[in-house]
Amino acid sequence: MWTDITVGGLYGALKRLATENLIEQVRVEQAGSYPPRQIWSITDAGREALSGLRLRALSDIVIKPDPFDLAMTRLDPDHLTDLPVTVAARAASLSAMLTEWEARAGAAGRYLTVAEKLMVKHRLDRLRAEIAWHQELADQLPEIIADEQARKGQ
Repeated sequence: MWTDITVGGLYGALKRLATENLIEQVRVEQAGSYPPRQIWSITDAGREALSGLRLRALSDIVIKPDPFDLAMTRLDPDHLTDLPVTVAARAASLSAMLTEWEARAGAAGRYLTVAEKLMVKHRLDRLRAEIAWHQELADQLPEIIADEQARKGQ
C-alpha cells in the first residue's frame, strides 16, 4: 500500500542495501521444492540510516510537478477536441483509485494504528481533491479550447 516498488526493484534494492552494509543476510530457508528464501536483518548502520530517512520524511514537503499540468499548458492544437475524453478518462481512473482505496481502508481499518488510519485518510482526501480539480477542469474545457484556438489563430 505504501510504495509502487516492483519485485525486481525490491531485489535490486536488497542487493544495494547489503552492499552498503545496511542489511545483512541472516539465513537461507527452503521449503520443499520452492526456491530458497533469504532472510535479512537490518544492521546498526541500517538503523542509523533509517532514522535519518524518517526524520527527513517528517520534515520535507514533497509536492512533485504533475506532467499533466505541463501538457495542459502546451496543448497540441491538432488534438484539442480530444481533451474532454482524456480528462473524463483521467477522472474515471481517479474515481476507480478512490473506490479501491476506500475498500482497502474498510478491509484493513480495524488492523491499522491511529497514525496509519490518518495516513490512509490523507490518501483518500488527496484523491478526492484530484477528482474535484478534474471536474473543475472539465467544466472549463470549452473556454480552454476556445482560448487555445484563438491563440493559435484557428
